[in-house]
Amino acid sequence: MQTSNESLTCGKLHEGEPDIDVPLVRELIAAQFPRWSHLPVEPFASSGTVNSVFRLGDDMTVRLPRTAGGAEDVAMESRWLPWLAPRVPVAVPSVLGRGEPGQGYPWAWSVHRWLDGENPVAGAVTAPRALAEDLAAFVTALRRADATGGPAAYRGGPLAADDDETRAAIADLRSMPADAVDLDVDCDAATAAWDAALRAPAWDGPPVWVHSDLMPGNLLVRDGRLSAVIDFGTAGVGDPACDLIVAWNLLPADVRESFRAALGADDATWARGRGWALSMALIQLPYYAVTNPVLAANARHVIREVLADHACGT
Repeated sequence: MQTSNESLTCGKLHEGEPDIDVPLVRELIAAQFPRWSHLPVEPFASSGTVNSVFRLGDDMTVRLPRTAGGAEDVAMESRWLPWLAPRVPVAVPSVLGRGEPGQGYPWAWSVHRWLDGENPVAGAVTAPRALAEDLAAFVTALRRADATGGPAAYRGGPLAADDDETRAAIADLRSMPADAVDLDVDCDAATAAWDAALRAPAWDGPPVWVHSDLMPGNLLVRDGRLSAVIDFGTAGVGDPACDLIVAWNLLPADVRESFRAALGADDATWARGRGWALSMALIQLPYYAVTNPVLAANARHVIREVLADHACGT
């Protein structure tokens, strides 16, 4: 599981985040998985915001949640990843061990099999049409999985559930000095685009499986093709619109329609998907502008792309 060479972060991202470092990981491994205690541990810088990630030997990663909410994902992935893996066309993480609180660390954690590949970068996709086809195939396969008994997806409910947080983020962007951290956003246009997304009809079909966080940092590519999808902590069943966010956070504009056609997204679903992409970007930008430059850069990209679509009426 490799990442791009852009500036990534290993530091703290959230208030109240515990101290997580190599000595802690070594202690946890020695206490709970002594069979791996001889393996080297190295920090792994990524743009992820939920887990601190460490390499364990050549073939494994240790993932320690940064927040209590992230710790809840450990049980979800342990339960559902083995079930989902044979139902999708690319690799997904294999959970090799589930750790418990210890050595002063307060939450559950996990050990995963290493997945090779690199995170794609918006604006630098080498095979955009092929990647769009791969993403559509993954989303389609996920939707076809039996949703019976599946957990509720993090973003599987109505778009309006994020209205307060999205408007608060727009207010933050209005009040922050744009030149200090490159937050220059047309907040009036963002508000208009958000209002338009909220007017889209709600999903009235059966719930389907969704990943709900198809950000570039959760995708791995090899030779331009999708090779793996990671970080399933927010996955579950709900409205399929949330898995359309990749159309704006990664895919170039000239392949969006083919991606949409491959998924058969109607106007309302497409509008809600664009709304999810905008909401996520607006919330991420002021929060991560200083601490996570990769995520902040992608948020700026998404806002530009969504506002351009909205201005054109597409």
